[in-house]
Amino acid sequence: MTFPETDRERAWTAAVGVALVALVGGSILFPDTVYGGFVWHYFWGPVVADANGANCAVWNGGSVRLLYNSTACSGATEPVAYPGYTLVSEVGYAVTLLASLVGVTFLLDNLRVGERLELLYALFPFVLLGGALRVVEDANDAAAAATGVEQFLAYPVNTLIISPVIYFVMFAITLAVLVACVYLARRTGVFEDYIRPLAAAGTVLLAATVGFLVYLAVTTDYVSLLPQFTVLTLLFATIITAVVWYYVRRRLPDVASGTEFAGAVVLWGHAVDGVANVIGLDWADELGLAYDLVPKHPVNAAVVDITQSVLPASVIHYTGDAWPFLVLKIVAALFVLWLFDAQLREEAPRYFTLMLVAVLAVGLGPGSRDMLRATFGI
Repeated sequence: MTFPETDRERAWTAAVGVALVALVGGSILFPDTVYGGFVWHYFWGPVVADANGANCAVWNGGSVRLLYNSTACSGATEPVAYPGYTLVSEVGYAVTLLASLVGVTFLLDNLRVGERLELLYALFPFVLLGGALRVVEDANDAAAAATGVEQFLAYPVNTLIISPVIYFVMFAITLAVLVACVYLARRTGVFEDYIRPLAAAGTVLLAATVGFLVYLAVTTDYVSLLPQFTVLTLLFATIITAVVWYYVRRRLPDVASGTEFAGAVVLWGHAVDGVANVIGLDWADELGLAYDLVPKHPVNAAVVDITQSVLPASVIHYTGDAWPFLVLKIVAALFVLWLFDAQLREEAPRYFTLMLVAVLAVGLGPGSRDMLRATFGI
């Protein structure tokens, strides 16, 4: 398919091209400063450390050293990359996400899809798939840590399901399936529309991924099956969403005016994230896991640290220290939904739908990972 390019698309292409030239050119001309001190330090280095099960990875003038001791990491010369996220990397991912959404909006305009909120429901299983694939990577790490067991995905293949690489992998998978479904529906007549086959494809991929995790739980010792985590997370997230959305529809109608039921779906996704964090960080031990999980994101960790510094230990003993994150997620989700008013939906329906999908993914993606990580005891 070929599409006529608009002035806005040319401007977007030029801006993205300039950013890429700056990063690539800077990495070539100033490898230690631009690549080692920025690209590698905050983005690729954490992936390398995570993929190899190291405590950290150290950049040393073009060579990389993997360290497996926290003391050695703290004494290493910067730049040192640790597995996980930093505030710099999260800002970088956010900027990349926004730029990508603009580009995808242009594609949806040309394909003439996405003007209806049904696209959000069709992409729902793909959001869950991203979280499930991250748990496959967690299981792969658990295999490496187990005695006498080899990883089923070795480096560098396992980097495909480690962030931020997995974001690009999921983007490519979802986009390929979407284009294929649109083509089959409009050019061949195999399907009446693209929505149902798109949702079906995502559901099949999700079922296969979760099925693989269940297989590991049945056949290995380093993965277990604790369904109470999924049951309780979905139960409490649904109850919280129902109560909050009922109140919003009654008392704060402007918040729900533009999104209707899709807003409740987005709120539910963020409630899953909040509840999964509360259960996994504070009550995993009581629910059958041998240990409480640790926060994977700087925001989660910051909320826990602040709560511990504000509330006395005697109170935290009964309430836990992760519950403010749940409150923060609900309030933030409602604020964002308030921005998605009926006027924006009418003026830019495809961008409106795509942004809602992104907001859902920001909550349900990590939330489903935390929920499944506890469910499979990883």
